[in-house]
Amino acid sequence: MSERVRLLLADDHPVVRAGLRAVLETEPGFEVVAEATTAEEAVERAAHGDVDVVLMDLQFGAGMHGTQATAQITAQPGGPRVLVLTTYDTDADILAAIEAGATGYLLKDAPPEELAAAVRTAAAGRSALAPAIAMRLMDRVRAPGGVLSPRETEVLQLVAEGLSNQQISQRLFLSQATVKSHLVHIYTKLGVDSRTAAVAVATQRGIIRR
Repeated sequence: MSERVRLLLADDHPVVRAGLRAVLETEPGFEVVAEATTAEEAVERAAHGDVDVVLMDLQFGAGMHGTQATAQITAQPGGPRVLVLTTYDTDADILAAIEAGATGYLLKDAPPEELAAAVRTAAAGRSALAPAIAMRLMDRVRAPGGVLSPRETEVLQLVAEGLSNQQISQRLFLSQATVKSHLVHIYTKLGVDSRTAAVAVATQRGIIRR
């Protein structure tokens, strides 16, 4: 990789992209080569071969989710690194992004110097996690007994979005019996006895978002 770091900004808010561009272009060696307003556009633009790091939002209003775009970009041989830059800090979002291949995960309220350092770290192919995110992941490793698995988190996020067991089974390609089994484990781990209580506790703990 050249010393110059070429960046693609993927965010559907013009003000956010303008702010990121203003901050990043003051950094020596950084060049914003393109912007994308949708996840689909980000995937297409990242494939051109002239981008080192994609700064990826997770939520784009309509269309593809940032996590899906991350998976498609990182699946390309020799593709750019993806640094997720979002307002969401739930376990569900963090795990999904990392499983999709994101090199780093940063929150939008990160100070400029932290953002610049994360971009350089990601460009070098090393993990770039915000301190709060790294702490969350360490907590999961230290206390696995009461921690929801990625699949359980996914199931509970869909429960929070109002999906029935049948709809969840169709969405995740699982049998309804498997969905029920996941819910039983979720209730046990969270110390609750209903869907409503599980969603409330998980939201309060930052495991999922409403």
